Amino acid sequence: MKMKGSMNISFVTMAVFLLWIKTYIVYKTSFDINIENYTQEIILFINPLSFLMLIFGISFWINPKNRTGYIVATSLIISLILYANVVYYRFFNDFLTVPVLFQTSNMSDLGSSVTELITITDLLYFSDCFLLFYLIKFRARPVNNLGFTTLQQRAFMLLSLAMTFFNLGLAESERPQLLTRTFDREILVKNIGTYHYHIYDIFLQSKSSAQRALADGSKLADIENYVRANYIPPKKELFGIAQNKNVILISMESVQNFVINAKVNDEEITPFLNEFIEDSFYFDHFYHQTGQGKTSDSEFIVDNSLYPLSRGAVFFTHSANEYHAIPEVLDNHGYYTASLHANNKSFWNRDIMYKSLGYDRFFSYSDYEISKENSVGWGLKDIDFFQQSVQHLKDVPKPFYAKFITLTNHFPFELDEQDRYVKPFTSNDKTVNQYFLTVRYLDEALKTFINELKSVGLYENSIIILYGDHYGISENHNKAMEEFLAEDITPYVSTQLQRVPLIVHIPGMKGHTLSSIGGQIDLKPTILHLLGIETKADMQFGSDLFSQERMDIAVLRDGSFITKDYLFTRNTCYSSKTGEQVEKALCNPYLEKAKTELGYSDQIIYGDLLRFYGQPLRTN
Repeated sequence: MKMKGSMNISFVTMAVFLLWIKTYIVYKTSFDINIENYTQEIILFINPLSFLMLIFGISFWINPKNRTGYIVATSLIISLILYANVVYYRFFNDFLTVPVLFQTSNMSDLGSSVTELITITDLLYFSDCFLLFYLIKFRARPVNNLGFTTLQQRAFMLLSLAMTFFNLGLAESERPQLLTRTFDREILVKNIGTYHYHIYDIFLQSKSSAQRALADGSKLADIENYVRANYIPPKKELFGIAQNKNVILISMESVQNFVINAKVNDEEITPFLNEFIEDSFYFDHFYHQTGQGKTSDSEFIVDNSLYPLSRGAVFFTHSANEYHAIPEVLDNHGYYTASLHANNKSFWNRDIMYKSLGYDRFFSYSDYEISKENSVGWGLKDIDFFQQSVQHLKDVPKPFYAKFITLTNHFPFELDEQDRYVKPFTSNDKTVNQYFLTVRYLDEALKTFINELKSVGLYENSIIILYGDHYGISENHNKAMEEFLAEDITPYVSTQLQRVPLIVHIPGMKGHTLSSIGGQIDLKPTILHLLGIETKADMQFGSDLFSQERMDIAVLRDGSFITKDYLFTRNTCYSSKTGEQVEKALCNPYLEKAKTELGYSDQIIYGDLLRFYGQPLRTN
């Protein structure tokens, strides 16, 4: 049956209304968007409307024969975009960006991680699409004829534009400089909406692509001056104490600091690490600083002492850049450098990025004997990974810098029954319950590895550094985490939960706990100084964690930061000692430092500025 044009116009209003209300419901039920006042609630409610009116209003100028098809297809595509954000948010507590969409080569390796996030009830996210299809298929007159004239069509489009400017005006009054001075995607979605946010993200991606083409060495001057002015010299007693020793760097997948010295069902979660800490330097206020690139971001930060990007993963978006990473530095000092990870070499684009970072060798999937029996979840079990890797370490030239990337303690935290050393936590959250099982397994794998190193004679001539790469339990699991921690998870507590372990074992040295505040960005100068390599000429933002002159601060990728006195997150300043909210002005001096460093680091990456480093600066 054929619909008249005016009836299709009424179909437009139904499509807009259904998708508008659905989007708002998703905001309230599927995203944890913090609303502080009525104005923010109004903004959240209206922000999808202008985009939807505009995109569906285009149907006015489409041939009537194709109009309903356009409306249904558009509704389906927008629903898919919304749903993709929902699934991504369930684990990463974040929204999709254009660079993340280009990371599709990772999808084949995600396996159970994706299926764990999808349920049959997710079909409800497409309920409006089903309704529209039903009306087209079985109802010739879906709604009453509104009788839109050409003038009313134009008014409809003008109203959509007016709604856009009204939305932006309200958002700007609530959050000044919204589009120029925010690192927080939640704030963008809350104020301009999911759909406008994606348009803005496309603009940012185009802008970043142009930045490299237009960059020249003159942009480095201000950054270099800032880095030089903030250089912190090493602690004299420790500078060069591990000269010519091997470096074994272990990235502990998804390990957060709250598991250290903690128990589940009256059993230690990390008995080996608790013991290893006694003979090592343990930093108990050390934070991960990753963004959307997660493990690859942690690698990037540690090797370069630069911040990751707020959007996507540097390993994908800027793998062809010039860097001055640890492997390249150590190669110039006679070290052999290798990364060991029993996964496909193309995952996170490592095979390409490692060449830019200067690694001599990447031991990947094909370098290990992997079978169904010794694999679980994402691949080779950590105990088998470490056991097989010891032979690789025996064979490589000495001294070496070897980075290990573990795998078993990865969401959704799957583990065979025979590999369970503790009983699961008992909450209503499967993810949290299983997390402790895989952390305990990783702890056992590390114990096995250290014993293997001792048996082959590598232990005494190596400094061993273990660090958590990023969080394992996102804010979506706060209820179960509150049960485990026996405290409410406020924004202050949530930021504190971004602490990850850092353990530095130096042969022959007594260890102790250090409570200086730092982050992954500080590892590069710390490692190089222990080896007796000066970093004063390096373009980096970290400082030696052992230095007594350093400022105690950790800047997170979203603009949050932690100091001894204050913690800043979600535009709120807290006392680090009490967790109570204090005047924002107290955080302002550190806030400026955080914004400056994140901005400068972004400029280096987007402009590929290190290709100009050491060259004469161009003058006008």
